[in-house]
Amino acid sequence: MTTVTNSEIRIDVSRCLAKTVGADHGIAPEELKAIAPRVRDAHASLRKQRAKKVYGFYDLYKNDTVFKDIKKRAAKFLDKGIENVVVLGIGGSALGTTALLTALKPPYYNLLSREERHGAPRLFVMDNIDPVTFQSMMRICPPEKTLFNVISKSGDTAETVTQLLIVIDALKKRLGAARLKDHLVATTNPVGAPKASLLRPVAELYGLDIFEVPLNVGGRFSVFSPVGMFPAAMLGMNLDALRAGCEAMDKRCGVADVKSNPAYLRAAIHYLANTKKGKCMAVMMPYSDALRDVADWYRQMWAESLGKRMSLDGKEVFVGQTPIKSLGATDQHSQVQLYREGPNDKLLTLIEVGAFDVTLKIPRVPDVLKAVPQFAYLNGHSMNSLMAAELLGTMNALKLSTRPVILITLPKITSSTVAQLMYMLEVETAMAGRLYNVNAFDQPGVEDGKNIARALLAEK
Repeated sequence: MTTVTNSEIRIDVSRCLAKTVGADHGIAPEELKAIAPRVRDAHASLRKQRAKKVYGFYDLYKNDTVFKDIKKRAAKFLDKGIENVVVLGIGGSALGTTALLTALKPPYYNLLSREERHGAPRLFVMDNIDPVTFQSMMRICPPEKTLFNVISKSGDTAETVTQLLIVIDALKKRLGAARLKDHLVATTNPVGAPKASLLRPVAELYGLDIFEVPLNVGGRFSVFSPVGMFPAAMLGMNLDALRAGCEAMDKRCGVADVKSNPAYLRAAIHYLANTKKGKCMAVMMPYSDALRDVADWYRQMWAESLGKRMSLDGKEVFVGQTPIKSLGATDQHSQVQLYREGPNDKLLTLIEVGAFDVTLKIPRVPDVLKAVPQFAYLNGHSMNSLMAAELLGTMNALKLSTRPVILITLPKITSSTVAQLMYMLEVETAMAGRLYNVNAFDQPGVEDGKNIARALLAEK
C-alpha cells in the first residue's frame, strides 16, 4: 500500500466543557475522569473482538488483495467505454458512496463534460424506490453505456431487488441476456454465508462479476469495502490516499486513553452529554457543501447503531441520541434559531475546512457601494473569509446561549482527510455502543417494517 501523507484532522472539545458552557450543559473534568476506566475496558473488549475478526470494519483498508482486485476490475469496465455508473442500493449500500462523491468530486459533477471529469463516468446512486426518479434515471442512462452495481448483503432487500428486476428487464430488451455481464455487477455476501445471498443465483444465471462484503462488516460500516470502493475506483478516486487516511486515524484510535483518542473522546462526550446533561440530539453541521453528505452518512450510523430498545444484558433501555444533519451557513437561516433559543437538548458538531480549493474574492463595485454604503464591510474580503466568520460567529453565539459544541477541522478536503473523518466516526460509534451497553452492529427495529411490507405484497 502506498503511503500518502496528509495533515491530520483536529478535534476541539473546549466549547462543550463545563468551564465554557456551565456545569448544567458542559462536561466537567471529573466526569471525563470517571468514565475513563469504562472506556479503557471497552477498548480492551473491542480490541479482542477485532483480533477475533468479529468486527471487520476496522481492517478493511488493510486488504491489499481486495483493493488490487477492485482496481483491476474497474479498469476492465472502464475499457468498455462505460459512461454512467448506477448504484442500486439503500441505506449503508448507498450513503457512503454518496458521501465520497460529494466530498471528493467537483460540485455538479454529473453535469461536467467527460473531459472535465478526466474521462471518468457519471455516478447515480439510486437509494430510494420513487418511480418517477428511477424512470428518469433509466431515461438518461442508456443501458449500452451504463454499468449497474446492485448492492445488498443478503440479496433480499425489497427496494434493491425491485430496482434490479427493472434493470435486468431493460438490459435484456436493449442488449440481450448474453451482454448483461458487461453492464451489471453484484456486491453481496461471500460464498458460505449462513444465509446464502439471493443475488448469487442471479449472478450465476447471467455470469456477472461479484464483489464480496465480509460477513463481519455491516452495511453502514462498509464504505471502505467494495461497497464504496468499487464505485470510487470507477470514478478515478485515489484509493491509496483513502487507505492512508484510514491508517492514520486507526493509529490515533489505537490508544485506550479517552483524552488522546479522538474517537473515544467524542464518544464519551456524546454519551455523557446525553445521559448526564439531557442532550438527546446530536447535530452535525459542516461548513462546507462538500461534507454535507458525510453528515447524512453519519446520521444513519448514529441512529441505527445506537437507537436500541434492549441492552447487551437483555434489559429494556430505549437509548440513543437523535442525529440531525445540518449545513453551515445555510442552516443559520433555518435551524440555528432553534439551536440557540429552543430546548437546550442538543450537542452540536461543527466541521470547518481550513483551506478551500479556491479563493473567491468579493469585488469592490464603486457605484454599488456609493448607492448602498452599508455593503462596505465586505470590502477586501472573500467568500472564504465570510464562511469562516459565519462559522466563528455561530460558535460564539451558541456559547452565549450555553450550547455545547465540538469543532472538527479538516486542514483541506482531500481523500486522506475525508477518510480520517469517516473512519473516526465509525470507531466513535463502536465505542458509543459499548458505553450505552447496546449492540451497535444490529438493527432489529428495522426488520419488522420490512417483513410487514413483504407480507402485504405477498397477500396481494
